[in-house]
Amino acid sequence: MNLIALLMISLSVATLLYMINTYMVTKPDINKLSPYECGFDPLGDARSPISIQFFLVAILFILFDLEIILLLPIPWSMNTNPPTTTITLTMMLLILLTLGLAYEWYQGGLEWAD
Repeated sequence: MNLIALLMISLSVATLLYMINTYMVTKPDINKLSPYECGFDPLGDARSPISIQFFLVAILFILFDLEIILLLPIPWSMNTNPPTTTITLTMMLLILLTLGLAYEWYQGGLEWAD
């Protein structure tokens, strides 16, 4: 397929989607029309305290999400390093993550309500 045909198809699909979105009739409700869709009262105090549990769960999510990135190069490492070394290091990382999760669970860090 040549470049001009690909560009024409892309342009026509983009134009079609734009036209559908422009002429689609929507009926917004009171929640969509409000300036705050997050569920907080916009007339209340702007400095209301947020639970520390929220931050703890968010930090744990980021921590475990970033640790997954360390597991992504494993297939490449299996081809360049001895498989026993790769498996050993991978198992050590997974055991460390499991122990950290068990510790947080045991300490009650994953409990949302007190």
